[in-house]
Amino acid sequence: MGEAIFHPKFVDYLIILVYFAFVILVGVGLKSKMKTGEDFFLSGRSIPGWITSIAFLSANLGAVEMLGMAASGYQYGFMTAHYYWLGAVPAMVFLGIFMMPFYYGSKARSVPEFLKFRYNEATRGFNAISFAVMTILMSGISLYAMALILKVLLGWSMNMSIVLSALIVLVYVGVGGLTSSIYNEVIQFFLIWIGLLPITFLALIDVGGWDGLMSRIPENLTHTWVGTSTAAGNGMSVEWIGLVLGLGFVLSFGYWTTDFLVVQRAMAAKDMTAARNTPIMASFLKILMPLLTVIPGLAAIILLPKLGTVDHGGNYDMVLPLLMAKYYPTGLLGLGITALLASFMSGMAGNVTAFTTVWTYDIYQAYIKKEASDKHYLFMGRLATAGGIIISIGTAYIAMGFPSIMDYIQTLFGFFNAPLFAIFLLGMTWKRATGWGGFWGLLVGTLTAAILYFGLPSDYFPSAAAGNFWRAWWAFFAAFVVEILVSFFTKPKKPAELIGLVYGVGDKLKEPNLPWYRKPSILGTISMVIFVAVNIWAF
Repeated sequence: MGEAIFHPKFVDYLIILVYFAFVILVGVGLKSKMKTGEDFFLSGRSIPGWITSIAFLSANLGAVEMLGMAASGYQYGFMTAHYYWLGAVPAMVFLGIFMMPFYYGSKARSVPEFLKFRYNEATRGFNAISFAVMTILMSGISLYAMALILKVLLGWSMNMSIVLSALIVLVYVGVGGLTSSIYNEVIQFFLIWIGLLPITFLALIDVGGWDGLMSRIPENLTHTWVGTSTAAGNGMSVEWIGLVLGLGFVLSFGYWTTDFLVVQRAMAAKDMTAARNTPIMASFLKILMPLLTVIPGLAAIILLPKLGTVDHGGNYDMVLPLLMAKYYPTGLLGLGITALLASFMSGMAGNVTAFTTVWTYDIYQAYIKKEASDKHYLFMGRLATAGGIIISIGTAYIAMGFPSIMDYIQTLFGFFNAPLFAIFLLGMTWKRATGWGGFWGLLVGTLTAAILYFGLPSDYFPSAAAGNFWRAWWAFFAAFVVEILVSFFTKPKKPAELIGLVYGVGDKLKEPNLPWYRKPSILGTISMVIFVAVNIWAF
């Protein structure tokens, strides 16, 4: 696949260049508003809820959503929709209703800083370092995905594509900070839908519509729950208990409720209600996302039958680019390429802004230079943006070694997010949980994931997805048990130190007098009803 599979015309390149220029101009236009550290890192907590909701979802629309989910649709069938439904919606609703009051009300500038408030400095430090590593690895995935698109569709070299993509993100995030990233994420969200939705309709028409698609792909790939009584009965090779515990509980809640990449968007909202509604409103959009990725992946089983073979590159991540080259004429091709690039830039920018905040506040200020001016930390934030992107160029080459981006990302989540969720769950609901209980639980949970990954043979689990689900569950379980045991032998914080950090300690959150369509509890209930309905339909 060294040669371009399509040869864009001048108008296609023009569309791509106009988009690149636009996102840079957004960053430059917001530079004058980046006067303080809070402006740069948290957008001054001033952004309307509907914007933070779209940004919340768009920050997750990186390589994992576009290339990775389409690839998983091809590999695992309709069960891939679980990543959007079971693996997202309940956790997003839980975040909005139960956890955002703690995050937003504590005035913490980051998730690691919240851990310092709830536990101790050691827990904050360990999470800050592990999160910084994860975001750089995730950022490298987006760089790799962008370079792959530019290479395969346009014929550019991988090295040049990686460097060019990194420079563009560096300019608009380094200048405009989180605000620039959020507003560009809103633009990118609509661009992604406009540029990629035609693939779904064109592919469905080609395979005979929805009924034609379902009748032409293997039976075990056509359902989301049927066949999960045994690992051998479905395309993902995982039984329902592993699906529910690993994906639906640990990986889902571990990512959506603790990952600062997405939580940061909600923390930038203008008030508590907007912050709580941010993930809930995003959950409605999340339910629709299989239209853009899973369905084209299913159609590609018929349209690109030899995609995963060695003769055709052995790379499932090429589903969307190959379908785009197959269907899109001049002009629309440029729009489609721009939509893919927008999704990867959105994902990368989200990781970079989260990394910059955690590095500056939770590592640099906490351990390197504690007493400096706000202006100095603002400078350090911009410097960290450049440093993070440079390191991401290196991690982009690590991502190339995995057959599927989705498998790589879920592996990372199992290492970092699964044990972290155990710490948060206990910390927010059990006031007896101690600082050292949190630290040792987090450390042992992370080590458990590492031991299972490096210690077991690669073919121990029936599929990569099954391995990710079960490793995540055992990492969570180990962290949970160890924190409880250590907490019984160490001293807890006084109740006065836990106000606003633990459920039931302090004043109960009062929901202001709002119309029903703005109440988090009502919006969350509606989202869960729709979630149940789509699962019954796709059963």
